[in-house]
Amino acid sequence: MIDLLLALALTVPTGETWIFAIKRGEPVQARKVEATTPAKSGEVRVSIKPVFGTMMTISNNSAQGYTFEAQLVGADGKATSARTCTLPPRNQPALETWQQKAVAVRIGKFRPAKGGRC
Repeated sequence: MIDLLLALALTVPTGETWIFAIKRGEPVQARKVEATTPAKSGEVRVSIKPVFGTMMTISNNSAQGYTFEAQLVGADGKATSARTCTLPPRNQPALETWQQKAVAVRIGKFRPAKGGRC
């Protein structure tokens, strides 16, 4: 299962901001952008910062909310699963913080949400 996530997921290095669309539950058309670049309709924007360990801000500019999976990638290249909350619709930001320091965060396996969880 982890190998599949590695193959399809998007890995965002700490200190960067990326925008992507979701197709069949995985990030597509991913591109690195300036931190102030807004997501267009149907796109997701994610930023990773080395704050309080690792902090991820993610927003989804579509009418559909999602659940998703995340992994923290350590300096040794090893990934560990990380808890995530539901990604709400309509550009409402979600903020995730983890105590572990990561050099990158890998995200994927987006599934339509039927309500929120955290």
